[in-house]
Amino acid sequence: MTKKQTLAGLALAVACATGASAQCLDDAQVGALAARYADKAPAANFAAPLSDADAACTRKRFNALLAERLGKVVGYKAGLTNPAVQKRFGTDQPVWGVLYEGMVQASGFATPAQFGARPLYEADMLVRVKDAAIHHARTPYEVLQHIDQVIPFVELPDLIVEKPGELNGAGVAAINVGARLGVAGEPIAVPATRGERYRLLDALERMQVQLTNQSGELLASGKGSDILGHPLNAVVWLAQALQKEGITLKAGDLVSLGSFSPLLPPKPGLGVTATYIGLPGAKPVQVSFQ
Repeated sequence: MTKKQTLAGLALAVACATGASAQCLDDAQVGALAARYADKAPAANFAAPLSDADAACTRKRFNALLAERLGKVVGYKAGLTNPAVQKRFGTDQPVWGVLYEGMVQASGFATPAQFGARPLYEADMLVRVKDAAIHHARTPYEVLQHIDQVIPFVELPDLIVEKPGELNGAGVAAINVGARLGVAGEPIAVPATRGERYRLLDALERMQVQLTNQSGELLASGKGSDILGHPLNAVVWLAQALQKEGITLKAGDLVSLGSFSPLLPPKPGLGVTATYIGLPGAKPVQVSFQ
């Protein structure tokens, strides 16, 4: 046996012992994923679980193709910020994705129930960035100094792949955290005084978020603290994660904080209302599925 054959055999033995591992999707694979996204048709699952590095590489390539189709970046989304949702995808850390122009619609929006390949809906929230100094924020109160609006939001994500239940956290990151659509309610202005800001912080942590159908029946619920102990902690995490990638948030950017509720499948004829109980100034957000 030659030395070359010995080394080849050793490499094969190591591969068998450690198991197959996925890599960053190449251009052809990412192109196929983007084409399926555009067609609202399920894409093949990843051949094996992705590493965080390969997920970030895949997301970057996928987002480059999404930008060609969708255009302007309007913000970013933090995903898997709720421990219950993390558990579903077998991870203990958040992930992030990019929001593009046209993804965020106004309350009352109507859409086909099959708005994506693997469509879902969830109770969420947006904030609007006031300045880039938000990257220095380390607490929810510091976040409030660098945002100017809090916006009730129902996100309509799309997990894209044939078997979403087999995605892990890195896989969710690779598909841009399923960003597809969302429905925003009326913005709540961040108050100017210290006392008012502390009251808003307390309300955001304690609020009860409910999803109900057109008959008023409860579909799902959660509370403010379900997102990383306080919903604005998602902004702290996201700002730091983006900075590691060389991305700076700017005035006007929207940030989606994550899920207060389980991810639920839409059905034709269903109307959904999100209500933020205990959050002063918050009006219900409505979306209907055709």
